[in-house]
Amino acid sequence: MESSSQDRNLPASERKLQKARDDGQVARSRDLAHLAVLGGGAVTLMALAPTMFGQLKTHMGLQLLFDAQTLKDPMIMVNRLGAMTAVGLVASAVFAAIVSAIAILGTVATGGWVTSLKPITPDFSRLNPLSGFGRLFTKDKATEVGKMTFIALMLLLVGFNYLKGGLDTLGALVLQPSAKSLSYLADWITTGMGLMLLVVLVVAMVDVPLQSFLHKSRMKMSHQEMKQESKESDGNPQMKGRMRQRQRDIANGNSISKVPKADFVLMNPTHYAVAIQYDDKTMPAPRVISKGADLLAFKIRDLAKENAIPVLQSPMLARALYANAEIDQDIPTSLYTAVAQVLAYIYRLKAAMRGDGPLPGEVPVPFVPPELDPLSKVIAAETP
Repeated sequence: MESSSQDRNLPASERKLQKARDDGQVARSRDLAHLAVLGGGAVTLMALAPTMFGQLKTHMGLQLLFDAQTLKDPMIMVNRLGAMTAVGLVASAVFAAIVSAIAILGTVATGGWVTSLKPITPDFSRLNPLSGFGRLFTKDKATEVGKMTFIALMLLLVGFNYLKGGLDTLGALVLQPSAKSLSYLADWITTGMGLMLLVVLVVAMVDVPLQSFLHKSRMKMSHQEMKQESKESDGNPQMKGRMRQRQRDIANGNSISKVPKADFVLMNPTHYAVAIQYDDKTMPAPRVISKGADLLAFKIRDLAKENAIPVLQSPMLARALYANAEIDQDIPTSLYTAVAQVLAYIYRLKAAMRGDGPLPGEVPVPFVPPELDPLSKVIAAETP
């Protein structure tokens, strides 16, 4: 079930923002792009106008130049027309290239560069008039309508006041010399365009943070979406548990090669086997160097016997070490005493085998805290 917009009150995660970006959904300010195109185009036109009109004036003069040679060879006029057309095309191409570059920079300035074909991919669901009608009354559309209304009113107000203040002067230009009149008219148009661009600049300064806010608002997530994304990112808990178990099995299998280095092996006697190593000079505590269950336990036992490693039957301690000790890690402190009793027995056994003492008695039955024995937990859980 999809979460409603009212439930989406959590900030969007980095993963969702990146996915939206890959789909071409980023914060864009159209007003900043409009300002870049209008302002950049106006500045470019003013910068190129002297050169462009100078070239056009020169070639226009050549078009109106007639002599005997021109009358003899009509192709001269065609060549002049071609040269004039080439100048116009070059000027238009330069102007278009500069304005296009400015438009791209103005668009990229807010949301950055995005490479995605999804925004231009046909989406036939947009042809549904009912869903299209519903999109007319969203918060984004209301904001857009309010913004466009404000821009139109501001442009009308500024334009009306500017025209009202300059009409009398414009009417008097007919009494002025043509050069001075044209110069004043150019300055008047330039000033008017500057005022309109100033209005667009003010709107763009408001629109850039506004679009960023609206984009983040659209990307908000619900608690359910957060949980679902967490599952997709980290994996299903059951799957992760199986993967960890598989990794432990692989680690246990790889640790069999260390059994010949063990001081002794404890068994359950058939379900679990744990190989223990201890060196009082280099180790702060005994360490589990290999462990396994079922068939792996039998392999550890057989390998230990092949290398004359003592194999002792201590069911509770074997189960506790298998469940609570990690390979190549020190045993839990709560099992120090139990393992120490077994180590003492092993030392006496090895001394007797060397002929340095009598054989020890029966294998000790060390005390193991019930909470560390998995079998005790199972029995406690089954007991009502």
